[in-house]
Amino acid sequence: MAKRVKNEASTTEVSVENPEALESTESLESPETTESVESPAGKSLKGVARLEEEGDIAADYLEALLDIADLDGDIDIDVENDRASLAIVGGKLRHLVGSDGEVLDAIQELTRLAVQTSTGDRSRLMLDIDNFRGNKRTELKKLANEMAEEAKSTGKSIKLAPMNAFERKIIHDTIQELGLTSESDGEDPNRYVVIYSS
Repeated sequence: MAKRVKNEASTTEVSVENPEALESTESLESPETTESVESPAGKSLKGVARLEEEGDIAADYLEALLDIADLDGDIDIDVENDRASLAIVGGKLRHLVGSDGEVLDAIQELTRLAVQTSTGDRSRLMLDIDNFRGNKRTELKKLANEMAEEAKSTGKSIKLAPMNAFERKIIHDTIQELGLTSESDGEDPNRYVVIYSS
């Protein structure tokens, strides 16, 4: 199984067959190359290297989990939005998602704990399996656009159904892009988004 590490500057394939690639990515973590060097996006290489390390630790954990469950899948590692992002693709993985992402959320939390145990720092990594979160993001953006139009046309606030934090963030970001305001209300697990007409 291959792990891919990608940041804004490059993509490196790391696998059992290509151990030299791992050595080249490890050089990013040395203090002399990360103290004051910044990438074109203005992010320090030290921060990117730390997130890539999180991704590698998480990928090792997930690879072991897949091996124990005797499941096939490739693990893609990326750094986006200031967090490590991993995706397990290929194979028959739908049962690792659950009916509405509950199993995926549990695996993500366990993976974050594995990273925290290894690094001592809390992880904000995001995990996607079988493109569940990607598809959900598309659906939620469409919903946000529709509800924003309804709020504008009726002049009334729109209260959405309860959502988890991942889903609410997508709604808030989309509403903000449309120039409207929104806020979360209620208590988990019944926390919901209200979209305002102006």
